[in-house]
Amino acid sequence: MSLAVIESRSFPRYQAVSELKMSAFKYNFAVVSRIPDSFTTRCKGENLDLTEARKKHYDLVETLRNMQLDVLELPPDERHPEGVFVEDIAVVINGTALICNPADSTRQGEVDTVRQVLRKELKLKIVEIEDQKAYVEGGDVLFTGKEIFVGISKFTNAGGAQAVARAFPEYSTCAIKVFGPNHLKDYMSMAGPDIIAISNSDDAQKTFKDMQLQSSFGYDLIHLEEDKAANVVFANGHMVHLPTEEIPKSIGVYENKINYDRKVVAFKEMLKATNRLSSSVLLVSKIRHPKKITSTLQ
Repeated sequence: MSLAVIESRSFPRYQAVSELKMSAFKYNFAVVSRIPDSFTTRCKGENLDLTEARKKHYDLVETLRNMQLDVLELPPDERHPEGVFVEDIAVVINGTALICNPADSTRQGEVDTVRQVLRKELKLKIVEIEDQKAYVEGGDVLFTGKEIFVGISKFTNAGGAQAVARAFPEYSTCAIKVFGPNHLKDYMSMAGPDIIAISNSDDAQKTFKDMQLQSSFGYDLIHLEEDKAANVVFANGHMVHLPTEEIPKSIGVYENKINYDRKVVAFKEMLKATNRLSSSVLLVSKIRHPKKITSTLQ
């Protein structure tokens, strides 16, 4: 099925969106991790202002609280400078948490911490990956509310995609090739029910073509000029995106096309160490929404 493209229309406000469509994007909790001093070692050749990064991360946390989310903050861990990127460590859908297996073995300490929080604090059903050669990071898993796309990248392999399919058999799961050096969500993210924000970059568009061939459903698309603009956080009827100065070529698209609540978080310092806003947030829903779809991955 082809994915429909948005041309010029605006979207209805959250109140006008059906409860059925919105239910997949209702979350109770957000797990975040405070920034350790060692975070500066993650910079991609740029000097990082640690104080400013922490300030903007705090702004993100406060924004999440204003989205009717209870925020669980993990303490900073100097042993794991990437620990702030909690999205990569687990995939949570319908009250079930798949504990990811990052390709980088140095991140296993992060896995232990997040597993404990999800199991003991949030009482989620925990699914482990038995095959240690199966790698997957949450940044490569896009849940649309109807189906799951798993990007095959340098962070996630076919075994990891199969682990996702087994963890969430009620949803169809499609493995797609991610072009370029990034995670799938560096190129696209859910900007609302049935709405995908996607970058116009060559790698993003080539990745999308594979996704388009395998999708079982239709989606509206928001095309954006910058990769980092295409990554947003959508939860409980609110969308978080970057400010004008960080996405000057794309901000007008959000201003003109999105008619429900938008929240802006500056993330310039954090983006010196990551490619996406959502990497610092692990959204959790403890409400289960029954489905009867069988996964397509064996």
